Amino acid sequence: MGKTYTFHTDPGHGWLQVNRSELVRLGIADQVSNFSYERGGVVYLEEDCDASLFIKAKRDAGEPVELSDLHTNSDHWIRNLQSYEDNVVTRETIMGILGS
Repeated sequence: MGKTYTFHTDPGHGWLQVNRSELVRLGIADQVSNFSYERGGVVYLEEDCDASLFIKAKRDAGEPVELSDLHTNSDHWIRNLQSYEDNVVTRETIMGILGS
């Protein structure tokens, strides 16, 4: 059984919630688009490309993924977060996340 990730949805879109550290560990942190969002080290991967990128990377690493759905009928608060692209990944950021 794999780790369970929350898939947030509203009537118009969806985002997969993951920790930035996992993106770094999987080597895909620099491939996430600016259509995803981030707050406090938690990234909300947009459903069309970025969530698929993450799930493929996890499966390629032999790590199964389980999803838990969380839906709201109004615009989701995730839409108000800072775009992922605005959070530039630097060597210092990566080292801080990895604890090195």
